[in-house]
Amino acid sequence: MDREETILALAALAQPTRLDAFRLLVKHEPDGLPQGELAEQLGVPQNTLSSHLNILTRAGLVRSARHSRSVIYRADLARLRDVTLYLVKDCCGGRAELCEPLVAELKAPCCPPQRASRRKKAHV
Repeated sequence: MDREETILALAALAQPTRLDAFRLLVKHEPDGLPQGELAEQLGVPQNTLSSHLNILTRAGLVRSARHSRSVIYRADLARLRDVTLYLVKDCCGGRAELCEPLVAELKAPCCPPQRASRRKKAHV
């Protein structure tokens, strides 16, 4: 990842609809979402969303694949990782203790495990 690629990715995310679309796609990994469903969930017309998705795709943050008559969009998590690493690389000037809170936050589970609901057995 270089400076220009990082700038392109950050510029693509620097717009509310694109940021919301990208975050929604991240939430739906690894399956992705069809464009129509993505537009519906965001409350954006499909043609407007198409322009936003093209910008995210050019920035390498989103990938698409045709399945039958639908186009499924997915977040490119590897690209997100590369952007994040570029931003924080050498962040502490060799003083790892300065980065420990950031690293700890990134290592924390993004999706805490849900407790299985216990169903009460009916006694007859």
